[in-house]
Amino acid sequence: MGVYRENLRVPVSWWIIAAAATVTLFVITAVPVGTFAGVLVGGTALLLLVLFFLQYGGARVEVDGERLRAGRAVIERAHLGTVEALTGDDARHAFGRDCDPKAYLLLRSYVRGAVRVEITDPRDPAPYWVIATRHPDRLAAALTGNSVARS
Repeated sequence: MGVYRENLRVPVSWWIIAAAATVTLFVITAVPVGTFAGVLVGGTALLLLVLFFLQYGGARVEVDGERLRAGRAVIERAHLGTVEALTGDDARHAFGRDCDPKAYLLLRSYVRGAVRVEITDPRDPAPYWVIATRHPDRLAAALTGNSVARS
């Protein structure tokens, strides 16, 4: 049984864009109204963006000997069926046109890979989970117990 841990943090480019947006808000407010107003508006925007990025990017994917944890959802490994690593169009379609509305999704738009895990628990309404991951092969290997070369 494999062990796997991944945090789906937002990319650095999002932080750069947030910094630029904050500076822009400061300038467009401070010039006509004053520095205090610019600091207030820019600081508020920065605080909200940081909180959002930490919350949205705080999703964790963990596999241990007993359970799979994807974001807030947790399931015992005994209830996991087939596991499929998805990349490219397969991953994109798994979150879109090929998705069952009852499936549990841990989607992050900035992560290109995914793993689809069948759920065999008859009490669980989700037929499968689709979990965003930067390393679909490693996550699939941890869930199936197979080894995979690290790149």
